Amino acid sequence: MLSPNWNERPAGAPIDMLVLHYTGMPTAAAALRRLCDPAAEVSAHYLVDEDGTVTALVPEEKRAWHAGASWWQGRANLNDVSIGIELVNPGHAWGYRPFPAAQMRAVAALARDILGRRPIPPSRVVAHSDIAPTRKEDPGELFDWAFLARTGVGLWPEAAGEAEPEPARAAACLARIGYPLAPQGVPFAAALAAFQRRFRPACCDGRLDPATMGRLLAVAALCEAGPAIT
Repeated sequence: MLSPNWNERPAGAPIDMLVLHYTGMPTAAAALRRLCDPAAEVSAHYLVDEDGTVTALVPEEKRAWHAGASWWQGRANLNDVSIGIELVNPGHAWGYRPFPAAQMRAVAALARDILGRRPIPPSRVVAHSDIAPTRKEDPGELFDWAFLARTGVGLWPEAAGEAEPEPARAAACLARIGYPLAPQGVPFAAALAAFQRRFRPACCDGRLDPATMGRLLAVAALCEAGPAIT
């Protein structure tokens, strides 16, 4: 254990989510220092460097402090039930760049290992931006979620056409997938932009167009929980 920034999970809390982040700091060394600094009050269970090196910071059984104010599929306070992985990347503030192949392979292998030991369904492998759309945008539109899904981690619709934009139907899709919306204080456009960043990274403007509507329907169809979208 390298980071002192953790506490106990609530009694009986299931570990049934995996949350992916980027560090958003200029260097890997700076990110590691922050994740291990008691004054920062932030941590994750794992840190994956750009060369694929994986550093374990907090035992999975403990509650790391990575998600902050968050909500997904009807539950808030997601640090209680999640495992957090930080990927070294300077982020949008410091020169955001693609995630190298070695890093993607390492995070895929780490995630598969976690999923082999934990009851985490595909719809609960999420981005930090998914669970906190008004605050976060990591790991961002350059993260290769399609590659991750091909390795057996998370969701990705291989076929998604276009559909007539219908705001009410789109909101129902977002809710079924798990996104927080107006009842949780998140505007529709913010939740939609988070969805686009994850599933339609070429366009993250928060506007509902035919391509985004088509992808919403395709992703919602992959989700096990929630009512059917008609």
